[in-house]
Amino acid sequence: MTAEYADVVIVGAGLSGIGAACHLQRECPGKSYVILEGRDAMGGTWDLFRYPGIRSDSDMHTLGYSFRPWRESKAIADGPAILKYIRETAAEHDVNGHIRYGHAVNRASWSSQDAVWTLDVSRKDTAEKVQVRCRVVLMCAGYFSYESGYLPDFKGRERFSGDIVHPQHWPEDLDYSGKKVVIIGSGATAVTLVPAMAGKAAHVVMLQRSPSYVISQPGEDGIANFLRLVLPQKLAYAITRWKNIRIQQWLYRQTRIRPERVKRKLLTWVRKELGPDYDVEKHFTPSYNPWDQRLCLVPDHDLFRAIRSGQASVVTDQIETITEHGVLLASGQELEADIIITATGLNLVILGGVEFVVDDQPVDFAETFSYKGIMCSGVPNLISTFGYINASWTLRADLIAEFSCRLINYMDAIGSRQCTPRLREADQGMPARPWIVDFSSGYIQRVIERMPRQGDRQPWLNPQNYLSDRKLFREESLDDGVLAFGNPELRDTA
Repeated sequence: MTAEYADVVIVGAGLSGIGAACHLQRECPGKSYVILEGRDAMGGTWDLFRYPGIRSDSDMHTLGYSFRPWRESKAIADGPAILKYIRETAAEHDVNGHIRYGHAVNRASWSSQDAVWTLDVSRKDTAEKVQVRCRVVLMCAGYFSYESGYLPDFKGRERFSGDIVHPQHWPEDLDYSGKKVVIIGSGATAVTLVPAMAGKAAHVVMLQRSPSYVISQPGEDGIANFLRLVLPQKLAYAITRWKNIRIQQWLYRQTRIRPERVKRKLLTWVRKELGPDYDVEKHFTPSYNPWDQRLCLVPDHDLFRAIRSGQASVVTDQIETITEHGVLLASGQELEADIIITATGLNLVILGGVEFVVDDQPVDFAETFSYKGIMCSGVPNLISTFGYINASWTLRADLIAEFSCRLINYMDAIGSRQCTPRLREADQGMPARPWIVDFSSGYIQRVIERMPRQGDRQPWLNPQNYLSDRKLFREESLDDGVLAFGNPELRDTA
């Protein structure tokens, strides 16, 4: 089998992969690269999800790329607008010709003798197996399975006479006009679906086992829109981006040092939205502190408006069983439904679900330590992108792409073909802590034991602070005693 070669392979043509390609072209112009995308389209999350109201839960001045301003008036953008932004970015930077659609990476094998990764790839169009070889792999495949969402085993679901739909697999022809809809869940997807379906449906119930924190924010950023009128676009974008970053970081820090105060403030806002007679304690007061799970953002009060109008309601209870005509709750109440939406979350996968092998030894990532949250001990020339849990995904994706380019250029400068994070002598025996701490969301907790570990000291921490990460990724020395460089370039002595 003849293998194609590229200096760099980017896995995934979503928000992170397209961004990584743009950085690579600008900062490493001499490097060849390909993007391997398992699906038939660009955009990742923003092409896959088609449910009503699909939108970001971060503002686009921080979810957008650092190098390309967000030009639309809406800061909390819908899925189609975000997908358009990704496609336009790819076109403007001539990325499209580097993408191989329908190319799913199954296995990646590193050879120290050759200093290359060999990727075993399945082609969707021909069903053939191909190989791609490269020096560096940038994993930008996202964090969840594209095959299926998370679905608890609800008792009695086979008896239900209507449609049961998971948002990850939304049917194009689903007609919910005049139907009674029960949405199971309380996270970002559920709070998006409720106002989007209310009004057209007969009634929408958000059925939750436990509440989430919900905060409303204007769909448009007035300051951003004003700055675009009076300043050059790039400058206006940079100012707005910095403003929003500081607000995000300040809010998160307050939840860590003053959780009860933030909790009271969030609940006060909800009470103002829903009135003094609404049971905020039951339906909007979580048992955990703010940002122990992501806050649910709703634009322009849309969820609260739907509840106040009577077109939607919230029920907090346990599911006893699915019945023929709806959902029977532990309290004995039965919710009638024509359609049940299971907004129950995602199935997280480790590094795109790819099997990794280093010098014929399978890699168990749970046995590795995470270098700055982006590389793994003992695994050469592999960088993985995972965004922030407490801020916009792309803020971190951009920094990781910049670091990747910096590392590639440094290896060229010193004539090294291999870079491997390795524990120093002082790091031996340090405690193995979870990859993410103080974050209780189910999609993380269900797989946390299979993820890389973090230690108790730099650079074996998985940082979650953009302001400090800027220095960590952009300025700190690569010759840090942890990154082991070797396998020098072969010189032609003839």
